[in-house]
Amino acid sequence: MTDGRTQRPHIFLVITDQQRFDTINALGASHMDTPNLDRLVREGVSFDNCFINAPSCVPSRASLFSGYAPHTTGVLRNGQNWSKTWVELLANSGYHCVNVGKMHTIPYDAKAGFSERFVVENKDRFFEGRWFADEWDKSLQHQGVTKPSRAMYRTLPDYSERLGAFEWPLAEHQHADVFVAETAAWWLETRPMPEALFMQIGFPGPHPPYDPPKEYADAYLARDDLPVPVVSQADLDGLPPMLKDKRTHDVAVDHDAISWSLNPTTEQLRRLRAHYDGNVTLIDKQIGRLLETIESKGYIDNSVVIFMSDHGDNLGEHGLSQKWSMYDMVTRVPAIVWAPGKFAGGRRLKQMCQLFDFGPTILELAGVTPPADFEAQSLVPALKGNDWSGRDAVFCEQAGDVTMEDTRLITMVRTKTEKAVLYLGSDQGQYFDLETDPTEESNRWNDPAAAPQIAALRQRLLEWRLDSSVHTMDRTAAHR
Repeated sequence: MTDGRTQRPHIFLVITDQQRFDTINALGASHMDTPNLDRLVREGVSFDNCFINAPSCVPSRASLFSGYAPHTTGVLRNGQNWSKTWVELLANSGYHCVNVGKMHTIPYDAKAGFSERFVVENKDRFFEGRWFADEWDKSLQHQGVTKPSRAMYRTLPDYSERLGAFEWPLAEHQHADVFVAETAAWWLETRPMPEALFMQIGFPGPHPPYDPPKEYADAYLARDDLPVPVVSQADLDGLPPMLKDKRTHDVAVDHDAISWSLNPTTEQLRRLRAHYDGNVTLIDKQIGRLLETIESKGYIDNSVVIFMSDHGDNLGEHGLSQKWSMYDMVTRVPAIVWAPGKFAGGRRLKQMCQLFDFGPTILELAGVTPPADFEAQSLVPALKGNDWSGRDAVFCEQAGDVTMEDTRLITMVRTKTEKAVLYLGSDQGQYFDLETDPTEESNRWNDPAAAPQIAALRQRLLEWRLDSSVHTMDRTAAHR
């Protein structure tokens, strides 16, 4: 139900894929060139400690668009079917709901509550869903060019040395992230303005392959301050067996066109980071284009723009490729709300929240009452500047996936000062004292002095799961 307002805001939800927190200049990444995201930070509200619900695309997004934890949705790994979302509640309340780009529903083209969908999926779909033709595929086919993919990149003589970093071989306007922005702008420029619009814009990048146009990567390669991880032997020795297995698996299997290395050189890691950051700058440019279109078409005076990512990327930290782990560089993401004239801007909030908290936030901003059994919590009090303490603990979970052959379930519990990661069926795990070890390089799981803290966090995780079961029992029963 709605609250009867006649002037509800247009809501633009912009989601990148696999973007780390440390990729926005205004949030402290001084080496980054991100003027448009910097503007959102300066004029908006940044949730600096927003943590995802799952460290891979499908379960993270299924949780975000449902309002429930992954174990409640039953979507705990990539490839699982999901399509029911709270977008349907917006549509039923009178919003015209449009998706342009990546949602990563399974199946890819599920309605998911939208009136219109212009689906663009992962840049490299070599196995799962490889025969699905999205809007970008069709466009490239019409232009008479072959879409760059793993099959193409594998022909390069140095493929196994590139760690997934390649130069985009086509024109810039043919890149997936540009195509998504131009399609969204085309819709806004050519369609009559609805009474209330919800538009989800999903950029496929900077998810690998890391392949921005050459000039974007070259600009970062020329910098002396490009962050490059230096991984200690102690850090590698402290990895639990599952993550050690993941390292060797990623060498043997080139997921998303990444052929990993157990001992990459500094130059390899520099190239990887430069291509990744170059893709972020390419996306930043497209966000500028979208902001200009929102303003020129008259949406700006009554709009809320929300920017976020579904999870981050290790980029070689801890010796690891991609996601599927619980380090902060994977589980902490940028999350910014920009609404000129609606909320006081220039605020960076340090309290913790979770990505799926933006579900009830969007519903409340739209005048729609969120379901009472949502596990997500609205962030509107924080946006309004009211008292808001945030979450005192955040949780993240992931079931066995393509790189997790011997792991059934990983669960993280994190407070402001410490983190525990538990592996179902294993007596090994991870414990980090975040006050003395903020970069999570010293795993103290087997340190007797840390046993009381680990036990307390394990109890906290148990209570969270039990509370979740009771809180959502009516929803669970309704699905029988």
